[in-house]
Amino acid sequence: MNLELSGKAFIITGGTEGLGLALAQSLITEGAKVAICGRRADKVAEAAALLGPSALAIQTDVTVTEQLDAFFDQAVAAFGRLDGVVNNAGRSAATPLLDSTDEEWREDYELKVIAAVHLIRRAIPELIKHRGAVLNILAVKGKAPDAGSTPTAASRAAGLAMTKALSGELAPHGVRVNAILIGLIKSGQWTRRADAMSMAHDDLYGAIVQHQGIPLGRVGEASEFADLATYLLSARASYLTGVGINLDGGLSPLP
Repeated sequence: MNLELSGKAFIITGGTEGLGLALAQSLITEGAKVAICGRRADKVAEAAALLGPSALAIQTDVTVTEQLDAFFDQAVAAFGRLDGVVNNAGRSAATPLLDSTDEEWREDYELKVIAAVHLIRRAIPELIKHRGAVLNILAVKGKAPDAGSTPTAASRAAGLAMTKALSGELAPHGVRVNAILIGLIKSGQWTRRADAMSMAHDDLYGAIVQHQGIPLGRVGEASEFADLATYLLSARASYLTGVGINLDGGLSPLP
């Protein structure tokens, strides 16, 4: 299937490893150009070397407005256009309310909501010009939160509400806004956790599957995420907007 992405340009926050990097690779394979960012200089350099000349990789803390603006400006200047924005920057932040602090809540909201809103606002004129798309990467906890999952559950729910509201605002301009809600997918944070526990990666994933009771009986692959995200950013998904799709092996009790 031709996804009609050749020559198009995309921004991915949190794109230097894991899901974001897998998506960048997928988009480049389809002929697109991609700008990615991350906080760690070493990861930015590794991703740039892996992705090659079709990618722009810049060290950026998206919670610092000046850095996020500079990243956006460099991407648009380099590519001359923008066809899609993927808000993927995030981190695990699930604790019982009594164990959390106000500052942790503010930091989580700044990273997962405010930064995404700011980037979308900057991108809207370009997206309208090219009838582009916004894709927000959230978590199934935003639909069906577990006990002890704050503040992530709250910030992800805010992201889902923003996705739906913004889809209505931008639909008249031909811009689509969707979300993917992640369950458990292999990523750098899980491998780092396994390493910290001196545990084989496959053993950790097996324990997670057993504990969580994932109906499909396995953890997802980053490539499966990339396939879905690439489709949602493409013209082949031109009649999809305002939806939050669970990518969780059937884990969520809500559709």
